[in-house]
Amino acid sequence: MKTFDVAIIGGGPGGYVAAIRAAKSGLSVALVEGSELGGTCLNRGCIPSKTLLKHAEVLNQINHANQFGIQVRDVSFSFPDMIKRKNQVIRQLQNGIKGLLRQNKITLLNGYGTVHADKKVTVELDERKEEIQAAHILLATGSKPFIPEIPGISDIDYYTSDTIFDLNEVPKRLVIMGGGVIGLEIACVFNSLGSAVDLIEMADRVIPAEDPDASHFITKQLVEKGINIHTTTKVTGFKKEANTIVELEGNGEKASIETDAILISVGRIPNTTGIEETGVSFDGRFVKVDEYMRTSVDGIYAIGDVIGGFQLAHAASEEGIHAVDHILGKEKKFDLAMPRCVYTFPEIASVGMTEEQAKAKGFTVRTKKVDLAGNGKAIASLENRGFMKIIVDEKYGEILGVVMVGAHVTEMISQATSFIHLEGTVEELDSMIFPHPTMSEALFESAAAWLGKGIHY
Repeated sequence: MKTFDVAIIGGGPGGYVAAIRAAKSGLSVALVEGSELGGTCLNRGCIPSKTLLKHAEVLNQINHANQFGIQVRDVSFSFPDMIKRKNQVIRQLQNGIKGLLRQNKITLLNGYGTVHADKKVTVELDERKEEIQAAHILLATGSKPFIPEIPGISDIDYYTSDTIFDLNEVPKRLVIMGGGVIGLEIACVFNSLGSAVDLIEMADRVIPAEDPDASHFITKQLVEKGINIHTTTKVTGFKKEANTIVELEGNGEKASIETDAILISVGRIPNTTGIEETGVSFDGRFVKVDEYMRTSVDGIYAIGDVIGGFQLAHAASEEGIHAVDHILGKEKKFDLAMPRCVYTFPEIASVGMTEEQAKAKGFTVRTKKVDLAGNGKAIASLENRGFMKIIVDEKYGEILGVVMVGAHVTEMISQATSFIHLEGTVEELDSMIFPHPTMSEALFESAAAWLGKGIHY
C-alpha cells in the first residue's frame, strides 16, 4: 500500500490547487479524481459559460457596430462551432493542469475514492481497486445541481448548469428556473443568440444575495434586452404536451409558459458520496469546518462547495491553500475579503459587506454611488451603463464594501479587494492617482464624492 503525506479527494479548483501547494511545500501528494480534472468550474461552469458569454459579447458588438460608424451586413453564427471552441478551451486548460501535476510529481489516481475512518482511501480504477494511506485527508468533492421536487418534473426533459452547454442547437424558447448568478449568465448567453428567455425567481428580486441597487439595475438592463423576468414567482408544475408547459404562480395569479427547453438553476448541493465512513460532522447538508478548514475528525480537512459558504472557484482554491498551510503548521485563520463576480451584460462585481450586512454588524455606514454615465472612457466605448458604490464606516472612514456594475468591472474589483484586505480608508483611496481615461476612475470619484471633494460628481 502506498502512503502519502496528503490525499486529496477531488481535482477541481480547490483540490488541484491544494495538491500543487502541498507538493511545492515538500509533501508527498495523491490526488483522486473520478471525472475530469478542473471540476465543475473548468468543465461545466465558469470556463464554458465565460467562453460562450464572450461569443455572445462579440455578436452583440457586431450587431451594434453601426453605432461606431462600421457597417456590417448579413451577420450569422454557428452554434456548433461555438460549442467546438468551448470544448477546445476546456481541453487546453485540462492539459495545463495535467502538466502541472506531472511537473510537481503529484500522483494522480483517476477513479472514485472512498475515504475510511483510518485515513485509508479506496480508489475504484477502471478494472481494479487501489488502496492508499495518508497522514492527512483533504475533502474537495464539490457539489452538484439541486433538483427540486415539483409535480411533473419526472415527465419532462430539462437541463441543469452541468448539462446546458451540451445543447446541439439554440432553443427558440428557454425558461430558466432560478434568478441567481448562473441563471442570469445563461439568460444573457441565449438571449444574445436569439432565444426568447423567461427567467423565474421566487424572491422579490434577482441575485437576492447581492446589493439591491445592483439587482434592480441589472433587472432593468436585461428587460431592455428582451428577457422576461418573473420575480416573486414559483414554478408549481410541469406538463409534457407538444412542448413543455411550465405552470407558474406569483403575485396572486396563475399562469403558464410554453417552452422548448428548461434550465433548472436553483442552487447546488454537496457531493458527499465516498466520505460517509469518515465520521465528519455536518452543518445541514454541508461538511462542518473551522477557520483552519479542519473537520471534526483529526487530520481530515474539507474545502470548496462541500463546505458551503461562497461556492466560488477562487474561494475553493484559497481554502485549499489555507488547509495545506495549516497542515504545514501555520496557524492563520481564514478571514479574507472575497470578491464576487456576475458575468452578465453589464457585469456585476462586489467585495466585502453589503450595506445591510454592515449595519447588522453595528457599523454606522454611509454610501456613495457614482454613475458611469459621465465617465469618458465608458462614453467613448459605448459602455456607460453602470455605477460604482462604496460602503464606508463613518467613524473611521474604513471601506467596508464595494459594488461595481458595468463593463469589465470583474477585472477592476481586485483594486477594491486590496483596499478591504488591507483595511484601507476612503481618505487613502481619495489620495491615489488613477489613470485617465479609465472606467476605474469612477472608484476614485466615489471616494472623493463621499468626502465631499468630488470634481465631477
